[in-house]
Amino acid sequence: MGILIEAATGNQGYFSGGLVLVLYVVIIAVFFLVMSQPQKKERKRVEAMLSDLAIGDSVLTTSGFYGMVIDINDEQDTVIVEFGSDRHCRIPMAKSAIAQVEKPDAE
Repeated sequence: MGILIEAATGNQGYFSGGLVLVLYVVIIAVFFLVMSQPQKKERKRVEAMLSDLAIGDSVLTTSGFYGMVIDINDEQDTVIVEFGSDRHCRIPMAKSAIAQVEKPDAE
């Protein structure tokens, strides 16, 4: 049916094909913008969380371990985190391995 309509209209079929191409480009652009917004917000949230990281903060690592920050090396983007109930396990790790930060209560 579409072929018959294009044949009957003649040159207008070419214009509608171009219009469809423009419509596809607009739809893809809108889809890309909608999909990238949450990623940008999450990236900003993580950057803000890591920039506010301080010694004494309780952290949850991406591997699921809870610990306390005892040293921060900004030059190498690493932190030393103390794990365990007796706090004798100290492990250096990348800041990007921190999933959550909880500030200590200021009482």
